[in-house]
Amino acid sequence: MHPLLLCLALFAVTGLGQTSPVAKPASTTVKKTATATKSTSGNTASNDAAIEKTIRAKLAASKISTNKFEVHVQGGVATLTGRTDVLQHKGTATRLARTGGASQVVNRIEVSDAAKEKAASNLESGRRRAQVKRSEISSRK
Repeated sequence: MHPLLLCLALFAVTGLGQTSPVAKPASTTVKKTATATKSTSGNTASNDAAIEKTIRAKLAASKISTNKFEVHVQGGVATLTGRTDVLQHKGTATRLARTGGASQVVNRIEVSDAAKEKAASNLESGRRRAQVKRSEISSRK
């Protein structure tokens, strides 16, 4: 006989192929009460202050810290205000606020006219970063 069939037959005869049923453990789920749900889902003033502190720290540690954007958080919604001369800084500030814990971001950062003109001229001239295809990268190695 085949060694595999011999092993299967041995397991079937000795009962090693079957395990005894194990009793299910008692349910460990915890029911949330109305007060527990309210405290975890609602944003308190201390939560807002913590989110605001985190966002300010992220902005201060980033390259866009020179813009000195203002941040205010209320009800988990972060409002960003300020002015910038680089169009991309507006989007970066929004991303930093979202990763800082804000549920929503209201971005009221104003972009200077010079930055808008520069972005428009870049689009018109077609100036883009050099794009490298993945196949080119693997062939270089």
